Amino acid sequence: MKELTPRQIVAELDKYIIGQDQAKKSVAIALRNRWRRQQVKNELREEILPNNIILIGPTGVGKTEIARRLAKLANAPFIKVEASKYTEVGYVGRDVESMIRELTDIAVNMVRSQKAKEVEAQAETQAQERILDILLPPLRNKKKSGSLSIEEEQEMELVRERNREKLRQLLEEGKMENRLIELEIPQESFPMMQIISPIGVEEMGLNIQDLFGGMVPKKIKRRKMTIAEARKILTQEEVQKLIDMDEVVREAISRVENSGIVFIDEIDKIAGESSKTGPDVSREGVQRDLLPVVEGTNVITKYGIVKTDHILFIASGAFHVSKPSDLIPELQGRFPIRVELKSLTTQDFVRILTEPENALIKQYTALLASEGVKISFSDDAIEEIAKIATEVNERTENIGARRLHTIMTTLLEDILFEVPDIENKDILITAKVVREKLQDIVKDEDLSRYIL
Repeated sequence: MKELTPRQIVAELDKYIIGQDQAKKSVAIALRNRWRRQQVKNELREEILPNNIILIGPTGVGKTEIARRLAKLANAPFIKVEASKYTEVGYVGRDVESMIRELTDIAVNMVRSQKAKEVEAQAETQAQERILDILLPPLRNKKKSGSLSIEEEQEMELVRERNREKLRQLLEEGKMENRLIELEIPQESFPMMQIISPIGVEEMGLNIQDLFGGMVPKKIKRRKMTIAEARKILTQEEVQKLIDMDEVVREAISRVENSGIVFIDEIDKIAGESSKTGPDVSREGVQRDLLPVVEGTNVITKYGIVKTDHILFIASGAFHVSKPSDLIPELQGRFPIRVELKSLTTQDFVRILTEPENALIKQYTALLASEGVKISFSDDAIEEIAKIATEVNERTENIGARRLHTIMTTLLEDILFEVPDIENKDILITAKVVREKLQDIVKDEDLSRYIL
């Protein structure tokens, strides 16, 4: 993070997201502030709280993508959750604290993967030694029986070492990959049980494997497999032995508490007055449950207690039906930074189709290249696709850049279906082809029959 200035963060986001400069600027500052806080002396560091952000804008303009790319950039634990799947405590459903438990699980897996990469070379060496032990078992100690003299024993040991070195060389050269060996593999088995509880097991913060794993003896299964397969299994076993899980958990909790990012999507769906009838009675309750988590509380997870004081929360919503002011005032105060994202224009669609690293044109070009087909789009064809996307968005529901996916799928449907059987491996899409394929769909009033 030291190298990433806010300007560089915005430049990285520009590679994947078109426009929305104000939103990018706000999240870049928020991300840089995480690093700045770490440099502050201990007395004041705890008092510096993150400025949570609420992104307001129609669907398909890049709200989720901004948060996802930001987390990837910072290599921070990140989780995207839907506000609508949570219910007030006391109702059937998930309580809001489960988002922090899931974030901690993600952080533990992230740290474990990084530690595994660090010890991978050492684990591979140890796995190689175990394979050599299977191929050439150690000599039994016959000294006690007196059948061998010391000189004979030493001679046998030297012969064994020479054979072992020859086998090692063959393994390193990859000449024995298909040879079958027998390997003992522990079989994971857990007792069947039913937990009767008003809350789910994950809400209890329990790890069933840790709880009952020691009660049931591990079954060992002997399996024949190739050396190549055995190497993968043994390397994984050695990696697990070399990783200190206590250290992994400590580092993961530290990362969650200091650099974790929670993206709460569809926050507008829990805004507004609670319905007096029907199943919607808990919307305001969810907002009240969110308050302590966003402001800072201690959440019990299966790895220990996690403090949420310095986790960055980014909320987003289209707010078509409700307004940000419909959220309860206390929750509005927890999101001091508000950014309005703009609807996408025809020119934005042209850029989205061509500029980003994962642009749709690049994706379809790569997909068809796998069949040996070279597809290209003329500039006027891209312009025409963008115009049609804008027109359809204006006439029906505005779903932003997601409209381009439906337009492109409809445009290339026949090509994608027939491409394995066609002889012409060079295809050019022009504006005329786009109009012929899509004009009837655009003119038809009942667009829902063609484009969702």
